[in-house]
Formats: sequence, structure tokens, C-alpha cells
Amino acid sequence: MTLTRRSTLLGLSALLMSACVGGGGKFETDYTPVPADLAKSWRLAEVRVSVPQTLVVSEAKTLLPRADIVWREDPLGDRHAQVGKIIQAAVLRGAQGLRGSRPVIIDITVTRFHALTFEAEMSNHDWGVHNIDLIAQVVDARSGAVLLPATKIRAETPAWSGERMKAARRKGITQKSMITNHVAATIAGWLGLGPDNRGSFTRQGD
Repeated sequence: MTLTRRSTLLGLSALLMSACVGGGGKFETDYTPVPADLAKSWRLAEVRVSVPQTLVVSEAKTLLPRADIVWREDPLGDRHAQVGKIIQAAVLRGAQGLRGSRPVIIDITVTRFHALTFEAEMSNHDWGVHNIDLIAQVVDARSGAVLLPATKIRAETPAWSGERMKAARRKGITQKSMITNHVAATIAGWLGLGPDNRGSFTRQGD
């Protein structure tokens, strides 16, 4: 490849990246903590996760696809089901400290699950965000009575890309493990079972 052609391609790549991620945005992990006197009476009986079929999936090989669900680490298949399994495992881990006497079911509805495409991960830029948005409700496992009405949980966390993610993968760190750990910590913080995980950050991504 000639130097002129290589420079042109690098310039186009930089222009595309600039157009996709802009000047960066503000992201956050946020929730309304469950009152301590309420949560301490609960014992986890089940976690039910719904990933509505109305959520749009993208398989586009681009840096920043516009969709509700972007997920690539599992084999091509039912992305709604794959996302459901990831979220269920994370919520189970985050809520495992509930040791009260009243059995409860945590109902989770996923409203967004936007991880990085491999094209974005492999770009030579440290950028990107895992956007995970949920609606959570807690009901009595015996009667079905609503103990905590539907509440929004945002679990947005910086993604890794470029050389940083290559090094992380060599250590066994994946997008799935990063997302699972963050959602679990967020649920634990929401239930008062762990440190408050709320916070915000500014980063290029979506």
C-alpha cells in the first residue's frame, strides 16, 4: 500500500469515527435505592427477566449501530434470549444477599442492551459504552402483591477497546464478564446489599 493511499484511508477512518461518536456524551449508573427496612425483610425466590420482542436488534458490522440490542459475543442466534440469560445471571448474583423471611420475585424488563460491535472494539481508540437499561419490580412470591412498583435502573459503564481490550481478553475478561459484573454490582447497590454503585462519566460512544 502506498503512503498516499494509507494516509487517505487513515483520514477516512478518523472522519468516520468523529462522525459516529461526536464529542462524547454523559452516561450514568442510576437508581432509587430500595429502603433498607423493606429490603432486609426479603428473601429471593426467583428472578424473572423479560426482553420484549419489540426491542430492535442490529447485526450491522459498523462502529455504532442504531438499535436497542447490540450483542455479538454469543453465536448468531436469538439475541433477545441471549440478553435475557446475561441479565438473569447478573441480577441473581447481585440479589443473592437477600436473607429475610418474605420470599420475593424480582421482575426485570430490559429496555436497552447496547454493547460494542467487534468493529468498535477493534478500533484503535479507547472509547465506547455498554448501555444497559432495565425496569425492575418486586412482588410477593406467594400472593403476587406488588411490594415495589416498577422503577428504572440505568447501568451504563465504560467499554474497553483497542489495545486495552486485547490485553483484557488475554486475561479472560470479556464484554459479557464486564457487563455482568457491573449489572450485579448495580443490583446489589440498589438493594442495599453492596456499595452504592451510582455515578456518571463522560465518554465517546452511545
